[in-house]
Order: sequence, then C-alpha cells, then structure tokens
Amino acid sequence: MKAVRVIAGRGVPLVRSDVDTDQIIPSDWLKRVERTGFGAGLFSEWRENSDFVLNQERYAGAKVLVAGPSFGTGSSREHAVWALQDYGFDAVLSSRFADIFRNNSFKIGLVTVELPQDLIESIQQALDDDPSVEIVIDVEQRRVAVPALGIDVAFDLDDFTRHRLLNGLDDVGITLQHEAEIADFEASRPTWMPAVETH
Repeated sequence: MKAVRVIAGRGVPLVRSDVDTDQIIPSDWLKRVERTGFGAGLFSEWRENSDFVLNQERYAGAKVLVAGPSFGTGSSREHAVWALQDYGFDAVLSSRFADIFRNNSFKIGLVTVELPQDLIESIQQALDDDPSVEIVIDVEQRRVAVPALGIDVAFDLDDFTRHRLLNGLDDVGITLQHEAEIADFEASRPTWMPAVETH
C-alpha cells in the first residue's frame, strides 16, 4: 500500500447514519476475484437515484467522504474499503465507525478519522453550501483541519497504525520487515522439518 502523510482535498457529505458494508458495496459485487474495479459498485443501489450525492457533478473528484455515525457496520468484507478507495476516496470522517471496518481500512491504507458529531455536521453543512471547501488530514501530526470553518483539531490514532500509514505497510510489508530473521530461522531448522523453497 502507498504511504499516507497528508490528505488534502474536497469532501462529499453523506448524511446517512448506520451505513453498513452491504450498502457500501452490495453483495452482487462480491463475485469478483480482482481487488480492483469495485468503485463502480460503491453505493450502487443508492446511485440509481439521480439525486444521490455521488451523482452530483459538484462533488466529482472529492477525496474525503464525510459520513454519518456508525459507518461500516455489518459484515467484515474488505470489499467495502476497496470500493471506497477504487472510487477515489483517501479518507472517511465519521463520529463512529464499526471496529472491523476501521481495522480493515487502516490495514489497506484508507484513513478513517473519528470526530465529534457536531463537527461532522458542521463539515457536512459547509460542503453542502460550498463543495470547494478543503479538508486537510495530517496523519503525521494526527490533526484534521477545515480552514474555511476555522477547524483544526486532533484525532485519535495509535502509534502502530500511524507508523503503518506513514510507511505504507500492509500486513505483508510488516512481515517483510523481519525477512532476515525469518531467513535465519528457516536456515537453522532441522532438515527433516518442512521448509520454504527459495529461488
């Protein structure tokens, strides 16, 4: 995954609460074996309504989804995160995320930021009034700013997750940081035990 330090861009207000992973990416899309192409299915049932926020040209190219509370509930599918990223979102703001969705997001490189609900509503209203409002998420400093609203606040992000994001480390990348130790261990194991072939 790519390293993430600062995300700066426009946002999309998704003024809905309790959005579950089946609404983010409907189950019809889970038949795909690739990890790409899920953006076309993002909120696909809602996008059938021409008034849905993602169908509004004024929000085209936005990088930050500003969602209602309890975002990402439901099943543990990673496809929901893949769909958001494939569509072009680098971050989601909400007052509350489902734990599994949030963990999947960080492991894949989608930044999820929890802010108080009153701030979320202020940002959503500002985006509704003016889609050009910029949101800045600084992973290194653990801060979110919306300069047009005078917002500049800290957000919770544990040290390990911050390290993952700043260095672009998914689970495989973290494992490969210990490649030398793994090779030493494999070399010292008794020959009668199963071994990994290296070429």
